[in-house]
This record gives sequence, C-alpha cells and structure tokens, in this order.
Amino acid sequence: MKSTRGIKFLRIISLATLAVSAISALAFGTVSASIEKIDAFTGLNNRPEKASSAINYLIVGSDTREGLSKAELKALRVGSVKSAAGKRSDTMMLIHISKARDKAVIVSIPRDSFALIPEHKNNQGKLIPAAYSKINSAYNWGGAPLLIEAFENMSDLKIDHYVEVNFAGFADVVDSLGGIQVCTKKDINDSKSHLVLPAGVHTLNGIDSLKFVRTREFDGLGDIGRMQRQQQFVSAVLRKATSAGVLLNPVTMVNFINTSLSAVTTDSGLKSDDLITLARQMKSLSTSKVRTLTVPLSDLYYNSNGVTASVLWDPVLAPELWQRLKEDRAVIDEVTPSPSPSATSTAAPIIVDKFKTKTAADDPCK
Repeated sequence: MKSTRGIKFLRIISLATLAVSAISALAFGTVSASIEKIDAFTGLNNRPEKASSAINYLIVGSDTREGLSKAELKALRVGSVKSAAGKRSDTMMLIHISKARDKAVIVSIPRDSFALIPEHKNNQGKLIPAAYSKINSAYNWGGAPLLIEAFENMSDLKIDHYVEVNFAGFADVVDSLGGIQVCTKKDINDSKSHLVLPAGVHTLNGIDSLKFVRTREFDGLGDIGRMQRQQQFVSAVLRKATSAGVLLNPVTMVNFINTSLSAVTTDSGLKSDDLITLARQMKSLSTSKVRTLTVPLSDLYYNSNGVTASVLWDPVLAPELWQRLKEDRAVIDEVTPSPSPSATSTAAPIIVDKFKTKTAADDPCK
C-alpha cells in the first residue's frame, strides 16, 4: 500500500503537470505573430530522397543591420545599415529533429567550408557556371535556394525547412527571455565583436549576446571557437526556454513565442501552426536529448581551386554523420562489452562519441 507521503507527492506532481499543460495551452492559444516568408526552394530539382519522417531545418544567421536602432548599432560597433548594405550569412546550423520528436541534433556548419557552388543565375539574369568557393558564397550569390542546393549536394541530406534570423531578431528573442546565462573559462576582450567579459558566469542581454556569439578573435580559435560559443549559447537558450520560470509564466512564454516568430524569415511552406504543433510535440524534450556538434573537419587551412583559407569536411566522418541523420540514427553509439566468464553482472555500456558531441544540458564551465 502506498504511503500517505507518496500519495501526496504523486498529487503534487500531477497538479504541477496539469498546471504546465494549462499554461502551455493558454500561451499557444494566444500566439499572434506572423512570419515573413521567402521562396527558399525555388528552382531546386533532383533533391535528396527522404529516408524517414524526421525534420531537417537549415538555420541561417544573417548579418543585415536592418531593424537595429542607432543605439544598438553604436553598442555593436558594426556600422550603419547604409555602410553595411545587404546581408551575408554569419552563421549556419542544421537542426535535425527525430521522427519521434524526442531527440534533436544541432550541427554547426562553418561558413568557410570548401564547397562547389552550383550553376546559377546572377541578379542580372546571367548564367554563372558552377565554381568552387566557401559555402557562404552560395548565400551571398543566390540567397537561400542556392545555399540549400549547395548544402544538399554536399551532404545528400534533404532540407525540409529554412529559417533565417537577423541581428535585431536575435537580440529581441534574448531580451524576451530576460537575458541568457553564459559561462566563459577565459577572460574575453575581443577586438572584432568588442565584447569584454571576465571569466565566469554572466547573464547577457540581447546586444551583448550578439557580441558573444560573434566573438572569434580573442582565443586564437577563429570560427571554430565562435561555433563552440554558438552551440553553448543555443543550449543555454533551450535551458531557459524550457525552465519553470518560462513554462509557468504565460506572459513570458507568449512574449517569447511571438518574438521568436516575428524574428525569423522562413520558407513559404512553413506555417505558424506548424511551428506551434512542433513546439507542443517537443515541450517535454529534455535538454540531455539535444546534442550539439560541428561537422567533422579534416583540414582547417585548406587551399584548393583558387579558394584560400577554407575548411574541409572530413571525407569519412562527415558523410557518415549526414547518413546517420538521413536515416534518423543516433550520432553516438552505446557498446556493451562482452562479459567475462566469471562476471556476475552485466557490464555498463560504453559511449562511443566519434563526432565529439555535447548535450544542451552540459555545464560549459565544468
């Protein structure tokens, strides 16, 4: 028979679950933001086949200054909208969500990845032959469609949806959550991003968060270090967005959802309702089930075909990673050792992590 204390505990858990569900329903029911759309898949043919119902999102951070106030431009020291006209891809990530919606993998794609940019037409309608360059050139020359085509050709992984966020949208999302906590093991004094932080734990507002994820000079690691900080930051956002302080606060939750939807530009096939349905499906996703990594690289200083200072994907590990995601298989392996004849219990499985992943639950300062 269950003890009185046990019954009370179960009641408390049940009531807490009902409260979270009720507040989540209220929040999702009051979403009002609309999403800006683009034709991200225009003209794409002979695309990779899907092997499962898992979803692949290509996330691009654009460096356009549109939407930033004069004070924010001054704080970032990134120049005005006029002096930095246009937009370039500042960040690229592949987010893979399992078919059961209970796991996710976030892969950073270096913007300097050596790539064959497909044949395309320029703004004047002139046909430009395929040429080798860095993968962010695809975005600069042909926007989302050319970037998606280049990535799919390299990975043989089909992109289901495209999401783009700019500087202003990123800062707004962070501020809607009341800031994000990050940790740095080293003092940061970066000459490019102008971020100054002593080692330790800090809660950053939107503008300082933008500086944090763009920092790349202080530690000598360049884009590799920058991507590691971006992965840390995305994990911190997931922890904050799924914390009780957000889930149990309908005002904060609605503000976060509306701000997030207003901050992005997506492919024309992605609807607000689709994102809300996905959020409902994933609201119990544990941060320990979200793995982050950088696409495996074999050369950090690759020069070929007139392209200099690029990075080269590992010819063995990168294809294996993309194939695992295509088939919705785990990116880590659990190997159970063979028991010895004298063993009295089953040995614990050994984790084999050839892709050097982390989880969103990991503490970056440990």
